[in-house]
Amino acid sequence: MRWVLPEYFQDVLPPEADKLEHLRRKLLDAFRLHGYQLVVPPLVEYLDSLLTGAGQDLRLRTFKLVDQLSGRTLGVRADMTPQVARIDAHLLNRQGVSRLCYCGAVAHTLPATLTASREPIQIGAELYGHAGIEADIEIIRLLAEVLRIAEVPTSRIDLGHVGLFRALVGRAAMDDDAVRDLFGLLQAKDVPTLTERLAPLDATVRSALLALPKLYGDASVLIEARRVLPDWPEVVTALDELDRIAAALPGLPISVDLADLRGYHYHSGVVFAAYGGHSPSALALGGRYDAVGKAFGRGRPATGFSLDLRELVQRLPAPDLPGAILAPASGPDGLNEAVRALRARGEIVVETLPGHEGSWGETGCDRQMVWHDEQWLVVSLEGEGAAHG
Repeated sequence: MRWVLPEYFQDVLPPEADKLEHLRRKLLDAFRLHGYQLVVPPLVEYLDSLLTGAGQDLRLRTFKLVDQLSGRTLGVRADMTPQVARIDAHLLNRQGVSRLCYCGAVAHTLPATLTASREPIQIGAELYGHAGIEADIEIIRLLAEVLRIAEVPTSRIDLGHVGLFRALVGRAAMDDDAVRDLFGLLQAKDVPTLTERLAPLDATVRSALLALPKLYGDASVLIEARRVLPDWPEVVTALDELDRIAAALPGLPISVDLADLRGYHYHSGVVFAAYGGHSPSALALGGRYDAVGKAFGRGRPATGFSLDLRELVQRLPAPDLPGAILAPASGPDGLNEAVRALRARGEIVVETLPGHEGSWGETGCDRQMVWHDEQWLVVSLEGEGAAHG
C-alpha cells in the first residue's frame, strides 16, 4: 500500500492546514512586533554540528544519513534551538542583545508521547546576550502572549532551576552515569528508588535531593525550599532568581516545581513549562542555556522557548473561513478586472474549468460571478442573493 505513511507521520489536510498556517502567521507577526527576527536554518546539517555540546541530548532522537557529496554523516534536525544558537554565535556575531525566532518542521526517530507526531512543526523564540533574569522574564511573558494569541487557556507555567540540581550533585562527587540516573528519577518523582540510590550520600545532600520532588505548588513553595534546602550560595542564588521571576509576572498562572528538570546537559539555569488546553503534557518548554554557543566558537547568555504548532492547533476550534467565489473562465469585457478587484479586497476567486459542473462546492465555493445588466455580480452558488462585483 504505497499511500500508507510511516507510523506517527501524518499529512495535514484542509481545513487543518488553513488553521496551521493562520496560526503560524499570527505568531510570527507577534514575534516580529516584539523585536524577534526570523531565521530559517536548513533541514539537514552535519551530524556533529547538530549534536555538538548541549545537543548531545538529541542523539537518540536524530535521524542520520550519509552525505553523497562529502561522505560525512548528516542529521535531520530534531530541534531547531541548537541551529539558532549556531547562527547567533557564528554567523550574526552581534555584540549586543539578539532576538531571533523560527518556525519549521523537525523530525524525531521516536514520538515524544503516544499521541505526538514524529514530525512536529517547531516554533520558538530565543534571546541572546543578556545574562540577567530580565531576559527570562521577557521570554516567559512572550510565551504567555503566544498562548493568548492561540486562544489556548493556560492553566499553569511551572518554574524550575537546573542550578539547584547542579549545586547539590556537585557537592556529592557523583560520576556522569550516576548523575544522569538521578536526574531521570527526579523527573519521574520516583521517591522510593531515589531514596535507595541516595542512601550512600552525605546526609545534607541526600535530604535536599529527596526534598525536591515535594517542592511544587504556588510561589509560596519557595519559602519552604529556603527552609529545607542548604543555604549554600548557589542554592540561595537559584531560589532568589525564581522569587524575582515569580514576583515580576503578576497575572500569570506561575507555579513552582523544583523537580521538573529537563536537559541537564543543555539547560544552565531557570527552566519552565506551560500547561493548558486540557493537555496532559506541556504545551511549551523553555529555559536558560548559556553554554550552547561555546561549541560554535562564542558562548553567549541565552534563554528561549519552543512549542509544537501541530499540537497547539489541535486545541483550536476550526476557523470561520470565508467561502470562495466561482468565476467563469471567460466572459464579456471586464471579467479579468472584476476578478482582480475581488482578490484585491481579500476575496478568494476560483476560475472554472470545463467538465466539472456541480463539483465546485468541494473547493469551498459558496458564491459565483454572473454577468447581469452589463455588470459582473456576485451571487450565491445556488443563485440566491446578489452583490456588485
